[in-house]
Amino acid sequence: MSSPSKILIVDDDPDIVEILRYNLSLEGYEVKTALNGKEAIKKANLFLPQIILLDVMMPEMNGIDACSKIRQNPSLNNSHVIFLSARAEDFTQLAAFDAGGDDYISKPVKPKILLKKISSIFKRINPNKIVKIDLGNITINKTEYKVTVNKKEIHLPRKEFELLFLLASTPNKVFSRDEIMNNVWGNQVIVGDRTIDVHIRKLREKLGDLYFKTIKGVGYKITP
Repeated sequence: MSSPSKILIVDDDPDIVEILRYNLSLEGYEVKTALNGKEAIKKANLFLPQIILLDVMMPEMNGIDACSKIRQNPSLNNSHVIFLSARAEDFTQLAAFDAGGDDYISKPVKPKILLKKISSIFKRINPNKIVKIDLGNITINKTEYKVTVNKKEIHLPRKEFELLFLLASTPNKVFSRDEIMNNVWGNQVIVGDRTIDVHIRKLREKLGDLYFKTIKGVGYKITP
């Protein structure tokens, strides 16, 4: 397993925390735990985990508020936040995604399924992959989570940045809608096809239309 592979478990139920910690530790992951939202923020900022398993209903601070705070740390922009909750109603799940969550799993959690999901995420987190891309007057730095156009830094929301980095990682390659969906949004089933079009339109507005090419019926590519 590539190192580091760090996971933060956050839940106010000690039994759930211990079951998840035990199973994840057996797989070789470096695991830290927290029992409430405030503790989660402190440990996330120090530990910098790649994956955060986050309960919704907790004392001190709930998981949704904690996720919003965690996302304020640029060093945690690339961390995958997976909500684990017994609350399955739509408005709670939507609030979780709006706060910066990447996935939502209803309790009771099946450890084998969770382990498989986490393994899939870490397969996409390749420490040897490109972290900086130069497209002429556009530079994309994944380590610093920064995009500059003509040496002027511009701000991109997380998903716009991830979409841009994916397309720019292999210039002239046509990425299908399925590839884009799987790499940028993963298992977020609430995301519709139009979401990709909207994000491409926003990138064109901010970076210029010349770089982005639409391949009708297939997907998108970037041409340097």
